[in-house]
Amino acid sequence: MSVSIVARRYAKALLELGLENGDLEIVVRDVENPLVALEAKKATVTEVAAALGAGATARNTALLLIDRRRARALPYIASSLRELADARKGVVRAQVTTATSLPEPYYAKLQAQLERLTGMRVIVERQTDASLIGGVVTRIGDRIFDGSVRSRLQSMREALLPTV
Repeated sequence: MSVSIVARRYAKALLELGLENGDLEIVVRDVENPLVALEAKKATVTEVAAALGAGATARNTALLLIDRRRARALPYIASSLRELADARKGVVRAQVTTATSLPEPYYAKLQAQLERLTGMRVIVERQTDASLIGGVVTRIGDRIFDGSVRSRLQSMREALLPTV
């Protein structure tokens, strides 16, 4: 889901709460203003980076983002950086979602098929979602291969029920 969509949902909820409580201007002011002083944020990031053993480049980038009030962008920057680094190495990541965990040979076979399909080395990231009922949903970038029982049942439902 897009960041702007999520942001709009939270903003609408905050608007409603502010109107309901009669303190909309206070809510707007509190959300806009930083809750933690800039130097305290920088000290915390420096401490956490040291504890995690983060390199100077990562630490300095985080500090720069804090200085420029862009710290919220860090998860998206990290995700984009992973994609760019993977592309440079000829690697693509596939999020494979199944209803339950499957045996290792299945994942190995699926990985080989995805590598043939994409022409790149594939790293399979596994997830489970019981609502799929069965089957597999694979996402590679913006491409989704949905072989779940849930989607097949939905297709059958749409084919059998008359549209109004």
